[in-house]
Amino acid sequence: METRDIQRLLDFIAQSGLDEVNIETNELKISVKRYAGTAIAPVAAAPVAQIAAPAPVAAAPAAAPVAAAEAPAANLITVKSPMIGTFYRSGSPEAPAFVEIGSEIKPGKVLCVIEAMKLFNEIESEVSGRIVKVLVENATPVEFDQPLFLVEPA
Repeated sequence: METRDIQRLLDFIAQSGLDEVNIETNELKISVKRYAGTAIAPVAAAPVAQIAAPAPVAAAPAAAPVAAAEAPAANLITVKSPMIGTFYRSGSPEAPAFVEIGSEIKPGKVLCVIEAMKLFNEIESEVSGRIVKVLVENATPVEFDQPLFLVEPA
């Protein structure tokens, strides 16, 4: 299986909505898993050379809001990006934002979506509290571990 065949397979799986696919031949074994908050990753095994996909190149962040440069208060929790991608506050352009300043959140509540490799990954809260500040503009690139929200714990 060539690199372009693997890429086509990943694109097909991304569009299908499947969460897990395992393919095994005499020459190759591929396991693809997709979970909320993570991107699809091929895993090659057997005596076949591992194929490395080119690393995504993130564009320089658009003018970051001044609030992002401010140090968060000691009692606030910073929700950070688990991946590189494009940050979206809602599931579609017409839909309202998942959360606004003042929104009460609990673990499992969707806060935003990050698009990475044509996959839209819902980022869920791991804490309970209230959104105090949104640190990223809609539809802008984000880096791994970049602060996205400030939350006042409940």
